[in-house]
Amino acid sequence: MRIPCACRRSLSAESFSMGTPAKVDGRAPVHIFASSRSWIEGNATLQLEHVAGLPGVQALAAMPDLHPGKYGPVGCAILADRIHPQLVGSDIGCGMGLFALDVAPRKLRLDHLAERMQALDRPWDGDVESTLADAGLGATTFDAALGSIGGGNHFCEIQAIDEILAPDVAAQAGLDRNLAYVLVHSGSRGLGFSILEQALREGHGSLAVESDEGHAYLAAHDHAVQWAKLNRRIIAERTGVAARASLRLVNDLAHNIVECRRSTVGDVVALHRKGAAAADRGLVPVPGSRGTLSYLVEPMRDMPSEALASLAHGAGRKYDRASMHGRVRVKKSDIARLERNPFGGIVVCGDRGLLAEEAPDAYKSIERVIADLVEFGLARVVATFRPLLTFKKAQTVAAAGGAKRDKSWKEDRR
Repeated sequence: MRIPCACRRSLSAESFSMGTPAKVDGRAPVHIFASSRSWIEGNATLQLEHVAGLPGVQALAAMPDLHPGKYGPVGCAILADRIHPQLVGSDIGCGMGLFALDVAPRKLRLDHLAERMQALDRPWDGDVESTLADAGLGATTFDAALGSIGGGNHFCEIQAIDEILAPDVAAQAGLDRNLAYVLVHSGSRGLGFSILEQALREGHGSLAVESDEGHAYLAAHDHAVQWAKLNRRIIAERTGVAARASLRLVNDLAHNIVECRRSTVGDVVALHRKGAAAADRGLVPVPGSRGTLSYLVEPMRDMPSEALASLAHGAGRKYDRASMHGRVRVKKSDIARLERNPFGGIVVCGDRGLLAEEAPDAYKSIERVIADLVEFGLARVVATFRPLLTFKKAQTVAAAGGAKRDKSWKEDRR
């Protein structure tokens, strides 16, 4: 069987070990890597059951950050013999990029840096055409958004190492307690949204991998994945300029993605990750809310095959956005409290509604999520990071008045 070009470069060195699991009552097996102490909303498990019955789905792995999403559960990996664009979602290629800055945290004037980072809400002034060409990417109508974070749970955060728990691994990764770090969570902005909209408009609920439609979707998907990775790099570079520092990539992983691999029985399968980080590409950043520590974890080499080579990608939402408006006050007297974190760091968010929706209380316990990953033999903690400055949205007249939000909003974490 020929593997289409868009998939071939995603193949790992070895065949995918899951094979073809047996279905029960016409549904694929579902493995949930979360203890009874974890908060898993009922609607999320109902969505898992629905996905398990979709055409060609063979297995599902749900992580402890699992929560309901618009097109299906967020925080899971799905193995299928067909491509399901909705299981990748609208923010194709969204992920986390962790970068080290060559400056000590103590040398950063966070109040001044917060002011300079307001520039992230303005268009990038770099050479878009040359940058895309250097990355091997063709131009699109969405390229003016390069270097921008987007709305919803996306963010750019300046961090400092709080604790190193695996010194050997940390040393190999070049982690240094005397350096500041940048964690960027963003995706393909309107580009990914347009790809999903086109697939839905053309009635492609699922696609055969070997079909012309499958090839076309995968080509567009792969472009969006690379665009999103480039976007995170540019955001990090803009932050480095604001901090007057250069940077080095620690790792960058997409968590909204589909990859084609050959199974151990020779079939080509599509591994979808919706809010799930790849566990076969090095260290994985797992952020908490803006008021908690973030984690850098090492995937275990002998992790269960039922996990589909995936890990949690963050804390996961506990409460939906609408309900947060009733749970968190955003009156003027509350703003000062919401714009600080428990570590004394700064939160920059000029949209009061977004400030409420993204409050720390909206998210699950990141400590519990990490504990589940460790207890189920999926990962071990390498280091923890505390937030110094979290940038989400600059203060503008439009934001203060509640401007219409962009279509790159997601149902993901943060």
